[in-house]
Amino acid sequence: MSKTNKGKQFFNVGSVFFLLIVIPLSLMAFLIANGMFKLGVSIKERTVNVLDEKLQEDISARAINTANEIAGFLTECKKDLFVATIIPPSETVYKEFVAENKRAVWAKRDDKIQQVLVPLYKEMTLVDKNGNERIKIVDGKPLPAQQLTNVSNPANTTYKEDFFAKTRKLNKGEVYVSPVTGFYVDKAAFEKGERFSGIVRFATPLFNQDGFAGLISLAMDYRHLAQFTDQIVPTQAQRVYEADISTGNYAYMVDHRGFVVSHPADYHIVGLNRDGSLVPTLSAENANELTKSGRDALNMFQLGFLDPNIFNIAKKAAQGESGIFMYKFSGINKFVAYAPIKFYASNMPAPTGFGWVGLGVEVDKFNEEATKIAQNIEKESKAWTATVIFILIASMIILFFIMLLLVRGITRSIQSEIPEGSEGGVSSFDDDDDDDK
Repeated sequence: MSKTNKGKQFFNVGSVFFLLIVIPLSLMAFLIANGMFKLGVSIKERTVNVLDEKLQEDISARAINTANEIAGFLTECKKDLFVATIIPPSETVYKEFVAENKRAVWAKRDDKIQQVLVPLYKEMTLVDKNGNERIKIVDGKPLPAQQLTNVSNPANTTYKEDFFAKTRKLNKGEVYVSPVTGFYVDKAAFEKGERFSGIVRFATPLFNQDGFAGLISLAMDYRHLAQFTDQIVPTQAQRVYEADISTGNYAYMVDHRGFVVSHPADYHIVGLNRDGSLVPTLSAENANELTKSGRDALNMFQLGFLDPNIFNIAKKAAQGESGIFMYKFSGINKFVAYAPIKFYASNMPAPTGFGWVGLGVEVDKFNEEATKIAQNIEKESKAWTATVIFILIASMIILFFIMLLLVRGITRSIQSEIPEGSEGGVSSFDDDDDDDK
């Protein structure tokens, strides 16, 4: 075979291998690399939205669960009150009742945060029909007779309460539940370590054959209620000792009147002055004055001047609804999921009930985190794309050399099968035809 024919044969076989192997592999490399690049871009564009949707679902569900837990807890307190009406009325029995009803709370002891068992009720009181205290247990100890007072006069109570008059009007089996009651803690005191302390009073009337015979009341320690929201960080499963308000990522509780009754910043909690009057709450007229003095207690119904959606949340929750709103507070964009606390009493009828829970996240800070995640995903996508391209290029180079070896082998095999000069053997067939003639 001539050198020219050998070269052509080698070229033809090589072309076939190139078409069958290298070109499809190149197309596959291009498609995979392009697909991974587009996937990375798509993930980057959608990550924040996907995380937002997941966040909304999770926080909404958590708000509802928290509100239901609070309602369940208050219902248990209501049941305790009914139990208290049927147990023997004596100091010993009442003291034992208080001692047996304990719940764990997180507390700071010796600079360590730990769970401790604390009595659920600060007070247990039996009052006669005239308002005179007959038996009173305070902080687990019976008060001596000389310290008992007549609670029909609110001035004789710690927080100037009128629970006697309100409970006396109720029918058998009805319950009066006070709002969260305690003395106000301003910002200066809060920053020094003071925390809001108070009660929620449960009271029900007692009757005999002559009619109204008095009442029995339980004053629930506020800490047991507050910890349902104080320790929540909406974007994480773990509870904390105290949520950090500076993160904008915390929960709060609002009562049926619109007053904030649990909040990481206790100076937003509506409390009492020492004379028993409510402290003023933030409004358009006094916002600058109260904020400067660090006494900015909050009523959600009065905060529409900051953002109309704050009022809208309070209105919707008062109607027994749950949902999601965006609003701006103190210059911060907030995403808030809210849910009603479906606990009802004589003075807290449906649909408003006890109040509602709000779980909020600062939108801008959350978007920063989401953007970081998206950027990490994009980097990983680019790294994988580069790796795939490198592998495919390396594979193409290796296959190219394998192709050269295969083509050389095939060409040599073909050459060995065709004897030298056989390509000119056509004239011999002509000679055979002449002989036949």
